[in-house]
Amino acid sequence: MFTYTIRRLMFAVPTLLVISFVIFALLDLAPNDPLGELPLTIPPEVREQIRAAMGLDQPFLIRYLKWLQQFFVNEPLNIFEQITGLTVGTGERMRVLSWATRSPVVDLIVQRLPQTLWVVGMAYVFGILIAIPVGVISAYRQYSVFDQVGTFITMVGYSVPTFFTGVLLIVIFSSWLQWFPSIYDTNLVVDSWANFVEQMRQMFLPVLVLSLYNASQITRFVRASMLDNLSMDYVRTARAKGVREKTVLLVHVLRNSLIPVVTVIALGVPTIFSGAIITEQIFRVNGLGQLLITAVQGADIPLVQTLTFIFAVLIVLFNLIADVLYGILDPRIRYD
Repeated sequence: MFTYTIRRLMFAVPTLLVISFVIFALLDLAPNDPLGELPLTIPPEVREQIRAAMGLDQPFLIRYLKWLQQFFVNEPLNIFEQITGLTVGTGERMRVLSWATRSPVVDLIVQRLPQTLWVVGMAYVFGILIAIPVGVISAYRQYSVFDQVGTFITMVGYSVPTFFTGVLLIVIFSSWLQWFPSIYDTNLVVDSWANFVEQMRQMFLPVLVLSLYNASQITRFVRASMLDNLSMDYVRTARAKGVREKTVLLVHVLRNSLIPVVTVIALGVPTIFSGAIITEQIFRVNGLGQLLITAVQGADIPLVQTLTFIFAVLIVLFNLIADVLYGILDPRIRYD
């Protein structure tokens, strides 16, 4: 397992380099001009100075190599210095800067990350906790009332877009009942019990919308995988040997059924860090999804490049984690 993990990590390095080059090239070829929103009264020589300050006067390959150095060398060293308090070299190094705010891109991401993790991360955890027991019970009691109701709810939750569900919940719980706020207050500081309750109230609607969507998707995979394994010979053999039904269901069937579900869950984890763009827009959650939309609209290419590449890194990483979990869940899988 260790040898396989090291081999996959070594293979991931050239894969991420290719992905970074493709992302940088596509965004560099985009028709958006970062100086397009500047007033027309600005003289051409001043525009050229601004373009040179952004590094746009240099060749494509030079800009790409500088971005790689900033992302893979300068930013990790800066994080290391902030954590340890130690200074590496002179301590002065060029970082990836946002064209719109001239602030380091990593600092902007770190500022928005807690909001996204609070809302999207908690919704994903709740979705998994709901999906697995519902999928197991639905498969075990196939065609029962619970199964039919659960299948209907998951079908609706997966089919109906989140922007419709979000607006519907706002109308019901915010406008009519006035139980929960419709706008997420990012500036709220949780330093008392009253503020903690308010934080839970403003998180309820966006978390509910995303939990319903995530649970609906994962439940369908859990139910289908459980039904496939319930008809296997090893289940009949275990029952014939007198093994308790609870043990057969939760130890033998569920463990084998989780193998394909792990892929769905692992590949869904990067979406936590990318943010739920539509839901964050509806509830005004100032997270990474909102940051990405703002960067795209403002042609902030360094910010878009960094965010997109971070998402790619997370996808490659959690693909590897899913493969490793296969070997843990299924002893028949060997990588050595």
